Amino acid sequence: MPKQQLSDPITLRLPLDLLAEIEAVADACERSRSWVMVRALKAYMAQEGREIRDMAEARKAVEDGTGIDAEDVLAEVDAIMKGAAA
Repeated sequence: MPKQQLSDPITLRLPLDLLAEIEAVADACERSRSWVMVRALKAYMAQEGREIRDMAEARKAVEDGTGIDAEDVLAEVDAIMKGAAA
């Protein structure tokens, strides 16, 4: 497996209680603090980070005039639901 490319070191200040939690998890897993923080950041980016990026893309689409109007979407959903009920 090829080795993953890494950035230069990043300085980060954390609340002491959060650092204590990270160290406790690192100790329990016999891993480094960096390993725990990378996993936590990956989980954040996969969930909340993805949602933030999606919302930014949607706002840009609206600004560019390429978005879909919510009323049009609701009308289409309503038509689909009426068709499914028939």
